[in-house]
Amino acid sequence: MKTDPPRFTKDPMYQMLRVDDVKGFNRRKEQGGTCDLTNVDLRGLDLRGLDADGLDFTGSYMRDSDLRGIDFTNAVMDGVSIRNARISGTLFPRAITAEEIRLSWEHGTRMRTTG
Repeated sequence: MKTDPPRFTKDPMYQMLRVDDVKGFNRRKEQGGTCDLTNVDLRGLDLRGLDADGLDFTGSYMRDSDLRGIDFTNAVMDGVSIRNARISGTLFPRAITAEEIRLSWEHGTRMRTTG
């Protein structure tokens, strides 16, 4: 299976995340803004406080990111890699098993959803 490298986009909301403006991202999202976060590079970012409700992160890279306390239960995270991310207090979608989370965190594998 061929995997493409993570992409960087010029989308203004994505750029907010790249410069640690999570509050600005959340405001824009609350106002109806949308952003394509599939297959993007989110490595090493501080995403604490992110409103992830309803967001699609399919195939994205979150290696070494700070994801503490984020509620991803209503987000799409199939194919996401979280190698060495800070995940204390993070809620993942129920369709991703603890084993998938552990393997992704330890080895960088892409998380797969069940069902």
